[in-house]
Amino acid sequence: MPTLNLPTADGALSPFTMSTPKDFPTRANRPFNRIAYSAAHVVADPLSDADPWVDAAIDWDATIAYRVKLYDLGLGVAEAMDTAQRGMGLDWAASQELIRRSLEAARQIPGARIACGAGTDHLEPIPDLTLDDVIRAYEEQVEFVEGQGGRIILMASRALAACAKTPDDYAKVYDRILGQVREPVMIHWLGEMFDPALAGYWGHADHLEAMNVCLDLLAANASRIDGIKISLLDKDKEITMRRRLPDGVRMYTGDDFNYAELIAGDEVGYSDALLGIFDAIAPAASAALDAFAGGDGDRFHDILAPTVPLSRHIFRAPTRFYKTGVVFMAWLNGHQDHFVMVGGQQSTRSLLHLAELFRLADAAGLLRDPDLASNRMATLLATHGVAA
Repeated sequence: MPTLNLPTADGALSPFTMSTPKDFPTRANRPFNRIAYSAAHVVADPLSDADPWVDAAIDWDATIAYRVKLYDLGLGVAEAMDTAQRGMGLDWAASQELIRRSLEAARQIPGARIACGAGTDHLEPIPDLTLDDVIRAYEEQVEFVEGQGGRIILMASRALAACAKTPDDYAKVYDRILGQVREPVMIHWLGEMFDPALAGYWGHADHLEAMNVCLDLLAANASRIDGIKISLLDKDKEITMRRRLPDGVRMYTGDDFNYAELIAGDEVGYSDALLGIFDAIAPAASAALDAFAGGDGDRFHDILAPTVPLSRHIFRAPTRFYKTGVVFMAWLNGHQDHFVMVGGQQSTRSLLHLAELFRLADAAGLLRDPDLASNRMATLLATHGVAA
């Protein structure tokens, strides 16, 4: 197996010999007994002349091809979400094109499950934004997604967080939007660890107080809500909320630290999944969910257990930079030909961070072609002046 000299925390280089990858299936064998969405990344176009800090240049063929791989593995796609760098390089104009193309591709695949993010990210960040501005922005994006035949993930709004004064302001906005949707939507509660601009969402800095506001809103609009995805990286808060959900409203875990036990559930209930990490660990996630659907809970946990240290590393603070690790994994595994990201976001993580990610991905059996992965890691090392 290939051996590389990888940097360590003490500033030295240490030989690392890769392991034999696990032989995960490339297609799902049976329907899962949990709904599982992968938030999916976009593949940048490295040959575009667009300024990466200004314009989102996307390789549409490679971007859609990766979504087809997710469908083959039995996973749904959560489209145009933060994993696709929504609000960190992917603007609303590019998001519209992504949604249009992704829905078109999904229609060609029997049983493909897809839902698309609708938010307010096209609003100009001016000081005097009003709740009516936020409502109109949500309406515009919801209308577009529904006009394309898509289901809605109602994304948390930076603009709403900036202009709302009380919890009642959140209720006013969400009640207005939910009263107009064509079919039940997913609510997306993204914590401030993912996006600092969303601190104090639902009108409270304390998550448990915020949860009460959100639960009241869910109860008042239960018939229009499929479920809620919360991304607070706190399993106890998710379980607390899950046990208080109105009948018929699902919990979609967005906890990239504790997903295995939350999906497995307990004697009271379980979480379905909408996870950014599923993009990076898709073959393992599919194999684990297949085993679980077949009644083999031990194998489910055995497969996912070594992916958890990898996920916690990818999503470590500053958590909003996790997209770099997701795209790095896609490059190492040959799903794209380069390690270039929209907005130049490949620069948000250090070489040391990426070297540890490489080790952890190897330990999880997720580097499917060790020669390819080692050659690409060596290329990255060389660009940083390190001889592999």
